[in-house]
Amino acid sequence: MTETDAVPVRLAAGDPAPEFTLPDADGNPVSLADYRGRRVIVYCYPAALTPGCTTQAVDFTAAAGDLAEAGLDILGISPDPVEKLARFREEEGLQITLVSDPDKQVLQAYGAYGPKKLYGKEAVGVIRSTFIVDAEGRIEKASYNVKATGHVAKLRRELGLG
Repeated sequence: MTETDAVPVRLAAGDPAPEFTLPDADGNPVSLADYRGRRVIVYCYPAALTPGCTTQAVDFTAAAGDLAEAGLDILGISPDPVEKLARFREEEGLQITLVSDPDKQVLQAYGAYGPKKLYGKEAVGVIRSTFIVDAEGRIEKASYNVKATGHVAKLRRELGLG
């Protein structure tokens, strides 16, 4: 790891959201630009079909209707291959858009990949993070090192959705 890798980017309110086009669970390209005019929750998670990530994805799916009514779409990004995302969606009945970033370039652009503490040890990996991107493509809110359990409920409260 080089010196520049050691300090991941940290996005803040007002920053332009890094643009991306990534394949979804069906292999279709999904671009952040496709959502211009709507707010988008972009959440980064370490791995499909793991307990914490499943909890978070199921919670986002349960909240998707209320969030959509409030003008918010949801995009989940992980380094998982497309095939694993499709299996995750099917096995858990997910109704949110999951996209694959196997080379982790988008995760790095969002500051969601880098050094983190895992069970008390330093590790390099996906930092569970959530971003709200406004209708013009700017970061409205950036949250790093979020907890999988209870995060969607906290986000709903912050957005005034109960």
